[in-house]
Order: sequence, then C-alpha cells, then structure tokens
Amino acid sequence: MERKIDDFLLKWKNDILRRPLIIYGPHQVGKTYSIIDFGKKNYKNIVYFDAYKNYELERIFQNSRSIEKIINQLGVLSLDTIIEEDTLIIIDNLDSLEIIKGLKTISTNKISYHFICITNHTSNISKFKGEELNFKKMITLDFEEYLWAIGERALGTTIKESFSKIKKCSFHKLALEYFNDYIITGGFPEVINAKINNANKYEQDSIKSKIIDIYKREFLNIEKITDAKRAELALDSIPNQLLKENKKFRYDIAESKSRKSDYVNAINKLLEIEIVKISRKLKDVASPLSKYKEEDNFRLYLSDTGILFTMMKLTYRKYYVSEELKKILYENYTALTLSNAGYALYYYYTDFGTGQIDFVIQNKMGQIIPIEIYMKENGRSKAMPMFIKKYATTRAYRISEDNFLIKKEIRCIPIYSIFSFIQ
Repeated sequence: MERKIDDFLLKWKNDILRRPLIIYGPHQVGKTYSIIDFGKKNYKNIVYFDAYKNYELERIFQNSRSIEKIINQLGVLSLDTIIEEDTLIIIDNLDSLEIIKGLKTISTNKISYHFICITNHTSNISKFKGEELNFKKMITLDFEEYLWAIGERALGTTIKESFSKIKKCSFHKLALEYFNDYIITGGFPEVINAKINNANKYEQDSIKSKIIDIYKREFLNIEKITDAKRAELALDSIPNQLLKENKKFRYDIAESKSRKSDYVNAINKLLEIEIVKISRKLKDVASPLSKYKEEDNFRLYLSDTGILFTMMKLTYRKYYVSEELKKILYENYTALTLSNAGYALYYYYTDFGTGQIDFVIQNKMGQIIPIEIYMKENGRSKAMPMFIKKYATTRAYRISEDNFLIKKEIRCIPIYSIFSFIQ
C-alpha cells in the first residue's frame, strides 16, 4: 500500500547528511509494514530487530560506541550480513534510552549504515530528542492516500487543484461518494485492505474492535488501576459525548458522580497514545489563541472516523439518512485532519447569541482562521459572518457537501478536500 511517507524515506536514504531515523506514531497505522516495504524496494537486504525486552540488543549499544563493533555484533545477533550502504537496519518497538545513546554517538560522524527505528509511544520523542537523529511522524491514511489505495490517484490530484484555486471540482459527486466510504471505513491500513478485498461491514467491524482492544491494552501501563478503568470509561463515552448538542466532555457521562480530578490521568493517557484529539473552548479570540483557552472546557474526538462509526453502532442506512449523525462524523474528521496537520484545535461560542464556530485555528503566520461545518438540515447560522466582522478575519472556511465556492469573505469547500488544508 503506497503511503506519503515513501517519498520522505527515499529522500532520507539519499541525503548526504543522513542520520539514524526515528519513525513514531500510534499503534496500527502501518509503520512497520511501510518501513519493511521500503527496505525491500531500496536495499539488497534488511536486518530486523524487535527491541521489546531485547536485553541482548540493548547491551550491544550500551557496551560499545564504535560503529564497527556495533555492526559486527548486530551481524552476529541477526545471523545475517550487514552491507555498507545496502542494508537497512530496522529496530522496531524502540523504548530504550541505551540504544538511543548508542545511535546518537555513532551518528556524530557520517556513517554508511542506514538505521530506522520505530516507536509507538510519542512520549518517547521528548526523551529521544537531539540533532544527532532524524524524526518523522506517521499516522493513519488520509483521504488522498485512501484514493491511491482504491486506484483513484487522479481524483486526488483533481481535488487538490480545485482546492488551491477554489474552483468547482468536475467530479464532485464521485469524490463525495468515495469520501463517505472513507469516513465509514476509516484510515487504518488493515481495515482498508479488508474493504478492498470485499470484506463486509461485520468483518471490518471485527478488525476495528481488535484495534480498539490494542489501544486499550495500553491502559495496563497506567500505575493506578482506577485510572486505567477510567481511561476505558472515558474512551467508551466519546460517542455519547459527541451526540450532545454542545459536545463538551462531561465526566458524569463517563462515570456517574465523577469529577475532573478523577479523570486527569485517564484523559492524559488517551492523548498520549493518540486515540483521541482534543479541542478546547476559547474565552476570547486574540493572538496567541493558546492564551485564551479554557482548560476545563474541551471536546474529545476519536482519531479515526471508522472507529467512531463502529463505536456508535451505526448502519449504512442510519448514516446516510441522518444529517445530524453525518455532521458528527464530518466534525470528527475535520478535527483529526487539522490536528494531524499540526494545528491546535479550539472552538468558540459567539457572544452575540448567533451560535458557535466549530473550529478556530491559528497558522504559522499568525492568522486566526474560523471554520464551520455546515449541513443543510441545520440551516445557515449567522455566527460566521458576525465572527468575521467582529474579529476582522481575512480568511474563513465553511465546510459542507457542496462544491467549491468563494462567497464574500468565506471560502466554501467540500468536506472531502480538507486533506489539502496544510497551510
């Protein structure tokens, strides 16, 4: 399965200043598969090590800082030949500071051996940081990658061109049809492969349930049993949280009579393993937005719409006939897409009684950008025009099922196009 990370990996391989690379990201997004596939296509051979509780591997890096000695011992441990410039050395499930220290030491000089390490825990990145290493995050497939997987690459290119020029997409209905398929399927590679191979909804749901269980196993690493149980309760409550009109996370929905202090560790764990995305309420709109967030008022979205579809126990018919349910999944998709693009998420209730702005983000140039999800059934709110007028916003987006259009200060874009939202 072709992924966007493939181009990055090839550039890394050919970089004259190449350093050991750390690929990080949540469980089940295809990190190991993509790295092994890249190795098969671009190297004479691959040497693979699983670092989980691999004390022999750790000792190699702990006891030697010489690249020659490390390579010799890795060759002995793997029972394989390691060829300069033509072997990809993969260290999976990396969680060892000793291995990182060894890699940092040997990378101070240009080395002719290619190391890629893989870790599921983004919390490791703060421990591993250093200019001696390269880092790259990997996530689930976005909608463009999904189109590649089903053989519709040209459609993805057309959508990006329409987005950049804000011009009508010639294949709007087809794009919307494929997008709704993607919303239901989600971005986990195993589920997409199953769909491509004609697995039915129940078979796909079974794979999604397995993925949820894999994430829930991470709760076993939480020190307190009560926090582990509450992490599961918080996760399971998200569909009901999103069905509420205001969507603010309420602790009593997760567990009767519970309070914020009961759930701090649990929610931090959900964020750490990246099964949820968080959006915080703004008390005012000014730069920087982070200064005006309300820590105790937030919404949690799931990091995959396919998982949310399954956890909500939706049928295809329910999804397609209910704009309310569709809006929840569209909003969830928008949250995870913007978050994966590096934006901190906020929402805002207007003080002029005209509704809410679903998302407010701030780009690298400091521009504050309001975004609303519009469904015909709900009618068009006055919140966006009033927001633009009050805060003198120069760019705003209305996301809907309609084709591209610029209307006054608002850029109207179809929901399927926001994978292009990278500025």
